[in-house]
Amino acid sequence: MAISSLLLRSSPSFLPAKLTDHRNNFSGHFSTISCSIKTNPDRKNTVTHLFKGYKESWREELKRAYQSDHEVDDGAFQEMVDRRCVDNVRMLIVDAVQQAKAGHPGMALGMAEVGYHLYRHAMRYNSGNPNWFNRDRFVLSAGHGCLLQYVCLHLAGFSSIQIEDLQRLCKLGSRTPGHPENVVTEGIEVTTGPLGQGVANAVGLALAEAHLAARFNKPDAVIVDHYTYCIMGDGCSMEGISNEAASLAAHWKLNKLILIYDDNHNTIDGDTSLAISEDISSRFKALGWNTISVDDIHNNVGSFKNALLSASTETDRPTFIKVKTLIGKLSKKEGTSKAHHGTFDDDDVKEMRKKVNWEDREPFHVVPMVYKEMQITRQYGEKLEKDWYSALDFYQTKYPQEAAEFKTLLNGGLLPGWENALPEWSQSDPVDATRGYSEKCLNQLAKVLPGLIGGSADLASSNKAYLHDYEDFMKPNSPWGRNIRYGVREHAMAGISNGIALHKSGLIPFAATFLIFSDYMKNSIRLSALSRAGVIYIMTHDSIGLGEDGPTHQPVEQLAGLRAIPRLLLFRPADGNETAGAYKMAVSNRDTPSLIALSRQKLAANLEGTSANAVEKGGYIVSDNSEENLPEIILIGTGSELCLCEGSAERLRKEGRRVRVVSLVCWRLFDRQPREYKESVLPSRVTKRVSVEAGSPQGWRQYVGAEGVVIGIEDFGASGAYLDTFKKFGFTEENITRMAQSLLYN
Repeated sequence: MAISSLLLRSSPSFLPAKLTDHRNNFSGHFSTISCSIKTNPDRKNTVTHLFKGYKESWREELKRAYQSDHEVDDGAFQEMVDRRCVDNVRMLIVDAVQQAKAGHPGMALGMAEVGYHLYRHAMRYNSGNPNWFNRDRFVLSAGHGCLLQYVCLHLAGFSSIQIEDLQRLCKLGSRTPGHPENVVTEGIEVTTGPLGQGVANAVGLALAEAHLAARFNKPDAVIVDHYTYCIMGDGCSMEGISNEAASLAAHWKLNKLILIYDDNHNTIDGDTSLAISEDISSRFKALGWNTISVDDIHNNVGSFKNALLSASTETDRPTFIKVKTLIGKLSKKEGTSKAHHGTFDDDDVKEMRKKVNWEDREPFHVVPMVYKEMQITRQYGEKLEKDWYSALDFYQTKYPQEAAEFKTLLNGGLLPGWENALPEWSQSDPVDATRGYSEKCLNQLAKVLPGLIGGSADLASSNKAYLHDYEDFMKPNSPWGRNIRYGVREHAMAGISNGIALHKSGLIPFAATFLIFSDYMKNSIRLSALSRAGVIYIMTHDSIGLGEDGPTHQPVEQLAGLRAIPRLLLFRPADGNETAGAYKMAVSNRDTPSLIALSRQKLAANLEGTSANAVEKGGYIVSDNSEENLPEIILIGTGSELCLCEGSAERLRKEGRRVRVVSLVCWRLFDRQPREYKESVLPSRVTKRVSVEAGSPQGWRQYVGAEGVVIGIEDFGASGAYLDTFKKFGFTEENITRMAQSLLYN
């Protein structure tokens, strides 16, 4: 079944019946504002104010700020307005930290010019509709500086951040948590905090834009065209994930990615000279980035504007802009690590207010004209969105097939009946490793899921994670390709996959490697779950069953650690049908990450009682000879060990025993089932139970109970043929049978 056979033959207009006017109800003359928009060759916009009274409306505030009332030209006047808006941004940052008695004001104060300029002059977005597809994306990799983004979101008119939200910084249940969370605050694209993660997320967002632009844009109809901006700090520059991701961004020629480095020379422990001495810009240049330096932003914000203009002309390289700033700008802590986090004493606050002529104003004061200034950007954003929908209607008329596929992606990427493409297996089919079954599932799904895209960390042939008919993603040759070559960069692969998923364009990313290397990816996997990014992690070589490579590559504790991550769905399928069921659940859950653990070794058999549909329950009965009675013993297994449970059950049944075999393919899904269902699978009156999994025994006691036996691995594995290794650690039908008998005859 191909995508084309599932696409709708005709699609309604993309344009909503009505684009709601979300303007705030400011008093005064705003209703008479008329502004002319000039689009620069660099695609960025500048706004030239032509409405009567604009300068007059600012006159009193600027006189207060600069103690001057002389006439200046339009350019100088706009610069004065921008500087006053930045003052207001800084004062809101200070007020929020002082009221919360918590937070990280240092970076936010130092980067106030950057944040304001991005939201006021550079980025294209509609604050009235934060989910407009063709908006520019912004990522704050230095997530501790979230106050800067919260203030900018508020001033820009995002309804998710009201002044009351700034007053509730870091409070339980507030929309202004201590680090930005996309599931809490609309306008936040990705959840950041662990340093460097946002850089990888930004690369994923930029990759998604480049991929979709290559697939759908036409010479006379450009519908995918947006930039990704990311702010990183000194800590981000030190984390390995940022270098991995930056290397890939340059290799992929992601020219619409602009990374802004807050070069304030401070980390928590002190000056960066304590731990780093390299030239960061030279490092990025060596990676293949266009590099620009801005050395005096506090006195010349125009230098940053010019850097962005230069970046927008770049066609082959991502751009790295190093901005020299003073952490904690205005404070007596300015330029020191003491400004990184914490509050300011009263005298310091008083002096900061004095420096910007803010002395007699109440906390959280916003100059009315600052709101109105940002409203001009909002008005422009509304126009951009409306124009985009008009362009989309033209596109639909001229390119109906492509438009139908694009619409499918914007609506989530799941075509009706997609799950019917998943293969089915019978007992008579050739036996394979579950990684082999996974390969068949993945390639069948690619035919019906237009958004399926992903790759492996240099292990595509081992993971069997390659879409055979869809080329590699690579600019300029094949950016439409749906296979991503990550190289040996597991951590960046996971972080980039989060960015792809959170692009919210219907792309369904998969990321593959050996299960043992999930440890390299752990923080990104955790953030997948926290930010509800529906990444599909494909982890092969899932146990000591991989054999000869030995304990360095044989996962033991990984399953237990990954199962502990809240929300993550971890599947360990036992055969082809369970593998298909795992993919069905992973694809269906678009706001939940899934991890599918797969064997390297071939299985003993295709089991008669397994079911793809039953996987949605997490655990189910595979076989039972108890008829109307309760079983005497229950054998519980996952993955390749389920075959061993079934073989042992047959032996015990020949002895006249009533034996039930249960597959516990996904613990989290089973735990979510109604109590009645769980009782029907694992009756509490049956206390003789044996669990079998070639991994850590951690967590199994809740399923076997106090009287049950857990067959697991308490130590590292060993190098040897997989059958010999399994035998050494007790994963044989004979040993399982012996353990079961010890319970039955006790």
